[in-house]
Amino acid sequence: MTLPVRAGLDAVPAYRQGRSAPVGASKLSSNESPHPPLPSVIDAVQERLGTIQRYPDMSAAELRSRLAARYAVDPAQVTVGAGSVELAAQLIHATAGEGDEVMFAWRSFEAYPALVRIAGATPIAVPLDADHGHDLDAMRAAITPRTRLIFICNPNNPTGTVVSAEALEQFVAAVPRDVLVVIDEAYVHFDRTSYSDEGGQGAGIDLLRRFPHVAVLHTFSKAYGLAGLRVGYAIAPVEIAENQRKVAIPFGVSDLAQAAAVASLDSEDELALRIDEVVAQRERLCALLEDAGWAPVASQANFVWVPAGTRSEELETLLREGGVITRAFAGEGVRISSGSADDIDRVEAALAASARTTRTPHRSDQRMNEEVHA
Repeated sequence: MTLPVRAGLDAVPAYRQGRSAPVGASKLSSNESPHPPLPSVIDAVQERLGTIQRYPDMSAAELRSRLAARYAVDPAQVTVGAGSVELAAQLIHATAGEGDEVMFAWRSFEAYPALVRIAGATPIAVPLDADHGHDLDAMRAAITPRTRLIFICNPNNPTGTVVSAEALEQFVAAVPRDVLVVIDEAYVHFDRTSYSDEGGQGAGIDLLRRFPHVAVLHTFSKAYGLAGLRVGYAIAPVEIAENQRKVAIPFGVSDLAQAAAVASLDSEDELALRIDEVVAQRERLCALLEDAGWAPVASQANFVWVPAGTRSEELETLLREGGVITRAFAGEGVRISSGSADDIDRVEAALAASARTTRTPHRSDQRMNEEVHA
């Protein structure tokens, strides 16, 4: 008996979750928040526990209303999903199908090519530039009559690089109006080059207001610390948002997740302090890696990318032996999330231990060792 198997799925890689950490180790493999949930968020979730036998509000009306007011957009433009990854899938299914092309930089968010293939479209991966950022000129040149959607992950995962607001505007202006440009801002809160604390937004929202072919993705998984509840949102042109709702998984965002997201919006001053801590530890992590000779890429996300190439396994191993679990991309590099101060202490100790192990002893050191062991 031969079971039915959809043709083409052998070309779709299964998504690989960040490796879990053993007890006592630091899990810096998944770009999660190192902080526990805010007490107000826990309270909001607990208040809803008594009604989990009921389906959630599929329209997420309260959350969408709050987001629409925050960004001064029509609520009809706002859609929700189980994290920005599900929203990316919605946007692909809403705009592209067999014979169409969806473009993104590479390396970028590793789910993009799989999501495109699952939708039956063709992924177009444009290599990053020499500085590990989006090569916008090459992406413009790669647009064809079959292009339906372009992802700009900003800051980019896993490299942490940022497309400036000016460069992004020039790119969007040059893209044909029948091609949707999706600015994936999952890590925008950690971007100290373009994120506005006062306005609470990155470059994407401004471009959304001024161009008819722009959509923006945000998530509550990173800065807001709700990765385990799976909730994110997209803001898009109304006709795109309507199609997103058609292809969305019904009841995909739980009532608990919606309550936690609303409570998080009420607690952004507290969250801002936590974001500042993550950024401070990111900068410390980058400096430690630089001092150890690993040449990290300057990051504006909550992680640091080390383009270690053939030495990626070496770096992953020495950190793992020091109790730090990271995300390695074989032959390319290692992504290390920004954790707590204790987590980065552990990274520092692992790098220091490796330096001691590999250091060639001076003759005086060798003589001292001989005397000690004589």
